[in-house]
Amino acid sequence: MKSIHALAFVVSLAVLAGAPVLAQGGVTVPTVQIGARDVSTGYEIDGVIEPVKQSVVSAQASGRVVKLLVKMGDRVKAGQLLATIDDQETAVGVQRSQAHVAQSEAELRNARVNFERTRDLRAQGFVSQAALDVAETQYKAAQAGNAQASAGARASALSQGYTRVTAPYDGWVLQTHAEAGDLAVPGKPIVTVYAPLPLRAVVQVPASLADSTRAAREVLVQLSEANGDTRWVAPVKRSAMPAADPVSQTVVWRLDLSSQAAQNLLPGQQVRVRFVGGQVSRTVVPAAAVLRRGELTAVYVASERGFVLRAVRLGADHGAEGVEIVAGLAAGERVALDPVKAGLAGAVAAKP
Repeated sequence: MKSIHALAFVVSLAVLAGAPVLAQGGVTVPTVQIGARDVSTGYEIDGVIEPVKQSVVSAQASGRVVKLLVKMGDRVKAGQLLATIDDQETAVGVQRSQAHVAQSEAELRNARVNFERTRDLRAQGFVSQAALDVAETQYKAAQAGNAQASAGARASALSQGYTRVTAPYDGWVLQTHAEAGDLAVPGKPIVTVYAPLPLRAVVQVPASLADSTRAAREVLVQLSEANGDTRWVAPVKRSAMPAADPVSQTVVWRLDLSSQAAQNLLPGQQVRVRFVGGQVSRTVVPAAAVLRRGELTAVYVASERGFVLRAVRLGADHGAEGVEIVAGLAAGERVALDPVKAGLAGAVAAKP
């Protein structure tokens, strides 16, 4: 009994000292040797996903907003009614213009009949040429008056149409800027709509790095997978603004994404953008070997007695090439590729 208690005491001391405890039948964990290797350099910065087609639909007529028929998150079709504005004033204008059209048409018919009668009488010699000229002038004036009235009617109908705010294309409502009862004036935003595809990543690069980013041989956007993994994809099109913003001193880059890459993205979502430069030598480990627990970032280092957990400081994430180790590891050491299994009691390093 004393020997059992003594063994338990030794095991407890080993655990408190941070030494790994070996047990029979322990798991074997594959490892990788740490060393410097050539990785791509560049500059990484946060970007935001934005729709390529996004429109702020504004009022084109004055009046009270009678109805707001959509809300944020609604799906809309091209031409769908989004909101209506009080059209009493424009309706009166339409009636007035229709009355002008009716009057001008009556005057035109009268002028035409008078001109035709005067022309026939002139051919028979009953009236002078001056009378025919007057009749012709009155007829042309009536034609111009009718055209003017018709144009006014079309303008009135167009103004009344502006009281109906419609969707410019198929998409989703991103935001509403007015409510029923609000006063609408020309130019006041009513609804913001966007098309779900295509999408693009927009990033603001400091002006001091403008030359290096333009010289980058490749630009990549980091996207998240449904299972939590990440991947880097190249945009199908990229463009940079020719000038820097005078206030923020940044240059805007727009990176259009393919429909396949943008399937699971949402406008406003944050992404990581990398401008890839040349090659440099860095100490890296596979991303799967890094253990993250809260603020702790560590790896399991293989030793003669098993694995020892060691805190490390990480640098840039180079994707498939691995994560850069700034401090905490030395060249030649071996780390576990599966930190979960390496943390088990009795875990041993597989033979290289």
